[in-house]
Amino acid sequence: MAFSALKRLRNTLKRKTEKDKRLLSAIKHIVGSKPINLELYKLATRHTSVAKKNEGGFKESNERLEYLGDAILGATVADYLFKKFPFKDEGFLTEIRSRIVNRESLNMVGRKIGLSAIVEFDSAHKGSLSHKSLYGDTLEALVGAVYLDQGYYFCNRFIIRKLISPYYDINEIIRSNPNYKSKIIEWAQKENKSFNFEIVSIKNNKSHKEFTAQVLIDDEPIGTGFGLSKKKAEQDAALKACEALGL
Repeated sequence: MAFSALKRLRNTLKRKTEKDKRLLSAIKHIVGSKPINLELYKLATRHTSVAKKNEGGFKESNERLEYLGDAILGATVADYLFKKFPFKDEGFLTEIRSRIVNRESLNMVGRKIGLSAIVEFDSAHKGSLSHKSLYGDTLEALVGAVYLDQGYYFCNRFIIRKLISPYYDINEIIRSNPNYKSKIIEWAQKENKSFNFEIVSIKNNKSHKEFTAQVLIDDEPIGTGFGLSKKKAEQDAALKACEALGL
């Protein structure tokens, strides 16, 4: 029986395609270790737009790994900040964690570590809103794959050493204020202007909703934004408003 299992393993290794070899090399470079189960990383880099049905009829994409990776990433960053800032309160820690793991930050890191070269998606719809978080979503799925493939301890080190330390300046994150919605509110109150944030449309897709938000100053639309949640859409709209107002 052991000989049969070994034979199947050898046949699997022999059947590796050039595409598999490129993915294996890329993952080894990004993660810092050779994958044990390459299938996990194939799944982690498969966007829902190119999902394949398995024998049970379930469409396999990186969404489940994304869910898992999001939880592991959040827990690791929370632990990292908790130890780094032993005298800071819960509000401070929560705010800094959200700035590290927000979609824009994860998209940036995903691009920088080279996910654009290995993620599979339907390029015909690259401009759609669901693809704006492509690299951030794939990064979370990758974290989920690393966790399942190498275990929590290795995954924890991967997040800190390969993602956080090289790409985040924690002191700069603390000094900056990317909460554009707060900026608009503060400006409007200072200038004695009325303001409002409105969700003007919600588009239902198969796997998600797409929100469109507007910022109104004195009942005039100043900025329009988009996002996969109301909060994200409002922040994007607030960013556009800040740019229009020179803030």
